[in-house]
Amino acid sequence: MKHRYLPATEKDKQEMLAAIGVSGIDELFADIPENVRYQKEYQIKKAKSETELTRELAKLASKNRDTVQHASFLGAGVYDHYQPVIVDHVISRSEFYTAYTPYQPEISQGELQAIFEFQTMICELTGMDIANSSMYDGGTALAEAAMLASGHTKKKKIVVSKTVHPESREVLKTYAKGQYIEVVEVPAKDGVTDIDALRQTVCEDTAAVIVQYPNFFGRVEPLKDIEPIAHQGKSMFIVSANPLALGLLTPPGKFQADIVVGDAQPFGIPSAYGGPHCGFFAVNKKLMRKVPGRLVGQTEDENGKRGFVLTLQAREQHIRRDKATSNICSNQALNALAASVAMTALGKNGVKEIARQNLLKANYAKQEAKKAGLTVMFDGPMFNEFVIKLDEPVKAVNRRLLAKGIIGGYDLGLTYPELDCHMLIAVTELRTKEEIDALIQELGDRHE
Repeated sequence: MKHRYLPATEKDKQEMLAAIGVSGIDELFADIPENVRYQKEYQIKKAKSETELTRELAKLASKNRDTVQHASFLGAGVYDHYQPVIVDHVISRSEFYTAYTPYQPEISQGELQAIFEFQTMICELTGMDIANSSMYDGGTALAEAAMLASGHTKKKKIVVSKTVHPESREVLKTYAKGQYIEVVEVPAKDGVTDIDALRQTVCEDTAAVIVQYPNFFGRVEPLKDIEPIAHQGKSMFIVSANPLALGLLTPPGKFQADIVVGDAQPFGIPSAYGGPHCGFFAVNKKLMRKVPGRLVGQTEDENGKRGFVLTLQAREQHIRRDKATSNICSNQALNALAASVAMTALGKNGVKEIARQNLLKANYAKQEAKKAGLTVMFDGPMFNEFVIKLDEPVKAVNRRLLAKGIIGGYDLGLTYPELDCHMLIAVTELRTKEEIDALIQELGDRHE
């Protein structure tokens, strides 16, 4: 019989107290002086029965607006994508959802193989030589990449484009502060990195240049033009990429990127109110011993049978502290598994087809927005997001859209003050022509 909650009876409590040699719970707080203890009643609701509590929580949950009942055009780093049914089936197996770090390969071959396959598919998508067994999310992966670059080059300046996700840039600044690393932001021009400003900013003291591909505005950055600037003065080239977009776009590895990071959320991982998700981290061979986290390698046992083991671990718990390059201690194994299952279920053709649908549907929405008289910003190559300018605050527009069963786009004014009244619209493969037309009609009607 399954129990959601097993309460401790008074007898249970007395037995536990007796086991540790105390007569009552008050004795556990004897070291805390009476005059500093909280003597009043807590201002919280009285406890309810399980049935009453379940009913109350269900009522609260019913107030949420979700992507099942509403058409979502909200992206900005977290997207509403197709999730193969098999994903939940596999990750719900107890040997996976209860697994921790597979230190003992003899009893963890399934987990190790799943991580190995994740690494392999990330390498295929990014065009890089080696990928680790996942990071917390895309933001921390980007920050770790910058720390690796600074440590490797012995330089203390990171140049990052303002077209990189605002939250990732904030994470980067937090990491950099503790390492006394200077973070310099390069402005955007027409929705992509300002190449002239980048050229003027990069110098001999630059450890790395970071861009996003596609960037936060949905535009495809010209990596071919950025790469020679990034590599001048022996600095490193870091690309934060959307792995789904790489089903169509030329992988960053083809543009001599040194490190490619990102978030695997588009593959089989739900939005889940913004996390947890799964970061990936891929490098070229010369950096393989400086990758944060851990890698899984393929080997053979004494009988020649294929097997998998943990290898090349950069954490201080595994190697000498002075040789450690990161304190990342846990990979997102379950989410990495979800991404692996999704990518496997879709296959190369499936990933390419879904990426193609994102591109075509977003372009359809963009063209219809123009026909409706809306101001579409930043013309040029894009993937599944684009920016429109509104005549009123985005918050007000989104409130009206929600009343019509539509989750609107991201309010760019929240993180880019110069783009107040600008909305970032995401169109994924799940959006139908009818849903796109309904969005444009609502926006167009208000515009008139």
